[in-house]
Amino acid sequence: MSAPSYRALFCDLRSDQLLDVLPLQGVSLDDYIGKTGTASGTIPITNAGIAERVRAAVVPGRTALWLERGREIWWGGIVWTTSLQSSTRGFLTMQVQAATFDSYLDHRMLTDTLDSKGVDQYDIVRTLLDYVQGTPGGDIGITYDGAPSKVLRDRTYSRYDLPKIRDLINQLAGVENGFEWRIAAYRHPESGRRVKELQLGSPIRTGTTEIVLDHPGPVLSYTWPVDATAQANGWQSRGATDNHNQAADSHPIMSELLVADADIAAGWPRLDGSSDYSTVSTQSVLDAHARADWTRARAPLTIPDVTVRVDGTITPALLGATVRLRIRDLWWPQTLDQRFRVVGLAITPPERGRPETAKLYLEAA
Repeated sequence: MSAPSYRALFCDLRSDQLLDVLPLQGVSLDDYIGKTGTASGTIPITNAGIAERVRAAVVPGRTALWLERGREIWWGGIVWTTSLQSSTRGFLTMQVQAATFDSYLDHRMLTDTLDSKGVDQYDIVRTLLDYVQGTPGGDIGITYDGAPSKVLRDRTYSRYDLPKIRDLINQLAGVENGFEWRIAAYRHPESGRRVKELQLGSPIRTGTTEIVLDHPGPVLSYTWPVDATAQANGWQSRGATDNHNQAADSHPIMSELLVADADIAAGWPRLDGSSDYSTVSTQSVLDAHARADWTRARAPLTIPDVTVRVDGTITPALLGATVRLRIRDLWWPQTLDQRFRVVGLAITPPERGRPETAKLYLEAA
């Protein structure tokens, strides 16, 4: 049985009105929790009619791209770059590159001061999104629910900093007891409409049925990187410059110095790290950022990935889901049997005899 075909839907970003369905070859797509996903492909321009359609429908910064597999939406985002290319024989193609809808928040800045006292951190994010979509031309149809995180924050964002909205959300998410966020793209199961939905979680978790992945078996290959280049057991963060005393030299506020004495006692060398938060002027907030950064830095970064064939269980809905990975080989002769959360996936559609595969990026559940 052949895999369902992919279709590229090009729509107006603001209204989501369908502009055209165009052939897209060499498709690649990925999506993640915690960073922007991408999609790319090439449109063959075989005649003047196709050229006119592409010119009308594919406008970087204004066009949304939805990738449909069968009748399901597997990816959605914004076309940001195109590249028209002519070969030596005169064949025309257009390369298209797009990023998931969260990339829009990289292109929006806060130009008003927002002050939140004792506000649920999820509501601060929703307030920022409402600000974005409440400005003329800013509503691109991102929806959200009202579920609380039950973590209250005090935040003041100054218009004089001209911060990007995405940076504000990421900074809020990265503090101690923070959260994860993404903008999911899917087709509503009842109405059939295309949906851009803000998802928030601490962490984001989806799915109720555990999927078992075996190697040898459904897992075709895997990689297991361990990266200690950013590992640190000593940490200090730097905040905004304290300008209250004009007669004294100005210095940034500093977090408490954090050192993992237990790591040193266990034989680890001292490894120092730091982070900067130039807009954070409250000591307690800076200390909370430092503790969160220090906690993440104490262990080597390990995000294994496995490549599997795409079947009925492997879909973009796996982001946030738990899988059980079992590997038996020379490295794990006694069999690795561990649960992981899927935090990213990259899908390679079938083309010219190439099977449809997915690379799943994992973190310990």
